Formats: sequence, structure tokens, C-alpha cells
Amino acid sequence: MSSPQTKAEAKAEQKKIDKLTMKRVFGLYNPHKAETAVMLVTVAIGTLLGLVSPFFVKIIIDQGLQKKDLGVITTYSVLTILVTLLAAGVTMLYGYQSVVIGQKIMRQLRNDLFTHLQGMSLRFFTSARTGDIQTRLISDVGGVQNVVSNTFVDALSNIAIVVSSLITMFWLDWRLTLLAISLIPVIGFFGKMVGEMSRDIRKGVQEKTSDLNSMMQENLSVSGALLGKTIGRADVLADKFDAENQQLAGWQVKASVLQYAFFGMFRIITQIIPALIFWLAGWLLTRGDQNISVGLLVAFSGLQTRMFFPLTGLMSLQAELIGSFALFDRIFEYLDMKHDIQEKTGATALPKASIAGKVTFEGVGFKYDQESTDWTLEGITFEAEAGQLIALVGPSGAGKTTVTYMIPRLYDVDAGSVKIDGVDVRDIALEDLKAAVGMVTQETYLVHTTVKENLRIAKPDATDQELIDACKLAAIHDHIDSLDQKYDTIVGERGYKLSGGEKQRLAIARAILKNPPILILDEATSALDTTSERLIQNSLNTLMKGRTTFAIAHRLSTILSADQILVIQDGRIVESGKHAELLAKKGLYETLYTEQFNHENEGRIAEASEAVATSDRA
Repeated sequence: MSSPQTKAEAKAEQKKIDKLTMKRVFGLYNPHKAETAVMLVTVAIGTLLGLVSPFFVKIIIDQGLQKKDLGVITTYSVLTILVTLLAAGVTMLYGYQSVVIGQKIMRQLRNDLFTHLQGMSLRFFTSARTGDIQTRLISDVGGVQNVVSNTFVDALSNIAIVVSSLITMFWLDWRLTLLAISLIPVIGFFGKMVGEMSRDIRKGVQEKTSDLNSMMQENLSVSGALLGKTIGRADVLADKFDAENQQLAGWQVKASVLQYAFFGMFRIITQIIPALIFWLAGWLLTRGDQNISVGLLVAFSGLQTRMFFPLTGLMSLQAELIGSFALFDRIFEYLDMKHDIQEKTGATALPKASIAGKVTFEGVGFKYDQESTDWTLEGITFEAEAGQLIALVGPSGAGKTTVTYMIPRLYDVDAGSVKIDGVDVRDIALEDLKAAVGMVTQETYLVHTTVKENLRIAKPDATDQELIDACKLAAIHDHIDSLDQKYDTIVGERGYKLSGGEKQRLAIARAILKNPPILILDEATSALDTTSERLIQNSLNTLMKGRTTFAIAHRLSTILSADQILVIQDGRIVESGKHAELLAKKGLYETLYTEQFNHENEGRIAEASEAVATSDRA
């Protein structure tokens, strides 16, 4: 058993991590080397121009004012103004260059993070909170924007200004300069300490922001708002939100206090040093020093001020950079997550048009929890011939949906294999596999846009007529045509302007547009009333012709004509065969069918009784 890590070891490990993080941050600039080089030249020009003005001021005082030479005063005053304006223009130029480079990096960082997350398996999304993902993609990336956009150029320009100012100050008077820089190490020490504290605080702020975003996402969505209103406990939810909000406010107060403390200390030091400089200059003059003059002191004070402002910036940047490591660590943590589902090198191309649709499961085993000894699926073996209808039935939680997830590689099997036309799905190019399998899931997801755009998710280049034809097959066209905006109607968040049955029929229309050789219907008619189910069942029969279909059935009456029925219990196939064969076995299928048949009959009797009672009352 390894011994606990000491504080010194932990600190050394953190420094090592920080160096790697710093290396990766600077690596973000690699694609922009040429633009960065041009910016560096601009920074150098701006720094050199900034050194000229103090010398002009010295000449104005020593050779103009003291000698009452108006020509010298006028000439160098005009030159000072011109140089100042030129330096300001150059500063604006490299500031613009910095922002452009920074925004390109930010855009790429957001794109990389979004694209990487899209490639994560379903396992990631079932374990991660949506609010946390949003916080990292928006808040964390936004939090490092200042570092990426401004820190690099600010650090370079500030270092250049400080170094050039120090050299010039030494050239003017080395004694005054040594005194001026004597307290800089103290500033550096506080800057490092504040940066380390800032890192912990910013991490706390982002974690609490993530918690708050998750809570808002959960409670202020349509589903969350509906839950809050129906349970009537808005006060409890408000109190919970207030508690999380209070904790976030506490972290933000800490961040603000730390910032004020740091700049307060820096202000004290920068105000003490000039007083000491003037005292030393006075002491030297009383000792008969000939190098000190009024012009030199004014020029030195100007250079000292010019040094302190960027020094303030450098100390602030130090704290900002160290503090931002917490955000970069959170961003890189997501970027470093490995994709569970990866395309094999030299993957087999399997164009949709060439797929017959034969699907084979050979000893498939799967676990949601990789560390668990319990298998979600175990020993799943069957063969679906091209064009067959395969029905999966069984108790809730038996693993029916999980079986279908193995076909499009929403998860990878942990044992055995799944094959399409004899090719292991793990060997098929991912794009080809996505095109080959269509799904209508139990929970229909629609985005907050028009009916037309929701349909075109399945086929972006579909014509309006293709959309109409697909919706007619799905028995949803007449309803859409009755809407005020027809196919341009906004469906609302998650499609809440549509009924459950309407959403599901729209999802079926999407599957029709995609036209895959393999179709998965996961409780595709579960949200439909009896009338709607009849309307769509014929359409589904038409849709299923010529393609292999896996149907997870809520109503067993809808899969009586299946070529093969797989009865699943506790992640295993316990029975298989056709409807009549399974009834004859008197096993689980017969029990399920009998229970449902009796329940449906009771429902029909209850409906009939209610109709008679209503008639009698009338």
C-alpha cells in the first residue's frame, strides 16, 4: 500500500502539472505563428517609441526651461506629442492583433471541445450532468478568454516595457534604480501567493457555477417547470436554489477580496518607492552630487511610472494565469477524455446502398458498469435475416433497448460480437454505420425550431416534397398542414407544442427520410392512442418492407406477425420463435401476452360500461 503523499510532494506534482498546462496553453498559438511574429514586431516598435518621451521631457526641462530657450521647448514638445500619438496608435494595433489571434484560438477551442464531446459515447452523457457540460463549454472557455486574447501580448509588451525602462533608468542613475527595484521581489512574492489562492477560488467558483447551471437547466426546462408546478413544492426548489446561489456568492466574495488585497498591497509599495527616490535624490544633492538634475528626476519619475504600470500588469497576469489553470484543467480534462467508440484504422467501407441488412449477435455480453461483476446482457445470440421483423419483448428493465444499442455502436459489446452482413460493426466505418441504422426511440427528441428543420436533421438536402411524402407515410402531414405556419411552425423546446403521438409520428417521418436498411423501433407507437396507432401501423408496415426491423413492443398485439420474437429476461434470451410457437410453450411470453390481453379486455369493458352509463344519464 502506497504511503500518503506529503505536502511537499503534492506541491511538486502540482508544479509539474502546471508546467504541462502552460505548455499546452502556449501550444494553442502554434497554428498562428506568422500572425504572432508580426504582432511581436509591433510590440517591439511600440516599446521603443515609449522610451523616447522621457528623454524629450529631460531636454525640455534641462535645455529649454532652465535656459529659457523657447525653440527647444517648442520643438521637443511637438515631438513628444507626435511620438505619444504614434505610440498610442501602435499600441492599438498590437492590441487589435492580439484580440484577433485570441478569438481565433477561442473559436478553435470551443469547436474542438464541442466536436470532442459529440464523439463521446452514450455512457458519458448518461453519467454527466448537462449543466456541467454547458459550464465547461461556455463558462470555463469564456473564463480563459482574457488569458488567451490578452495575456500573451500583455505579458510580452509589459516585459519589454519593464526591461527597457530598467535599462534606461540604470543609464540615467544606477543608484536611484537600485532603490526603485528593491521592493519588486516583495510584489512578486505576493503575486505568486495570490495566484495560487486564486486558482483554488476560481475552481470553487466554476464548480458552484456548474452546480447552479445544472439546477437551472433541470428546473427551468419545460419538463422541470411542469414537475415543479405539478408537485406544488416551488418553495423547496427555491430554497435549494438559494442555498447553492449563496455558496456561489461566497466564493465570488473571496475572489473579489483577494483581488482588492493584492492591488492594495501593490498600491502601498508603488507609493512608498517614489517617496524614497526623492529622499535619496535630495540626500545625494546635499552631498554635492553633480549627476542629479531636475530634468533627470522628472525623466526618471516618468520611466519609473512607465515601469510600475506594466509591472502591475505582470503581477496581475501572474495571478490571472495561475488562477486560470483551474479553468484550463477543467477544459483539458474533457479534451483528454478518450472516445469509447472509435473508428478502427483501415475500417471497412459499407455504403448504405450495398447493405442487405443481415444482423448477427454472437455471444454478446455487456456491462454498463465496467467494474461490476453483474452483466446487463449475457450470451445474446441470434440471427436476423435481411428484411425480417425481429420483435423484442420482456419485462421492463430486461435489457431490450440495450440489445438494440449494440447495433449502431451507441455502446460497444464487452463480449462476443455484432455483425452486419457478416462484418463486425466495430470494423465498419462510423459514418457508414450511422447511415445504415435508423432509430425511433421511446423518448422523441425535437429541437426548438421549425417542423421542416426538425425533419431535415435526418436528410439535410431533402426537398419540400420529400418532407411531405415522408409525413404522409407517417400519418402526420394532415396535422402539420392544419397548423397556421404549416411546415414552418416552431415546435417549441423539446417539441412541447406537439402531443406525444404527434412527436412520435414526426420522429417516424425522420426515419422514413433517412431510409436506412436497418430500422430500430423502440416503443415507436407507445405514445399513440388507438386511432393514431391504427393510422401509423400501415405506414410502419410499408416502411419495414425491404429492411431489417427490430421492434421493441409495448403492445404485443403489434408484433404478432414478427418473423422472430425474442423474449428477454434479466439480460438473457429465454425464449425465441413466432407468436403461435411461443404461446404453445406456455412460458414467459404466454404469461405476458395473457396478462396484457386480459388488461386490454378489462379496459374495453370499462369503456363500454362508461358509454352505457353516459347514455342512460342522457
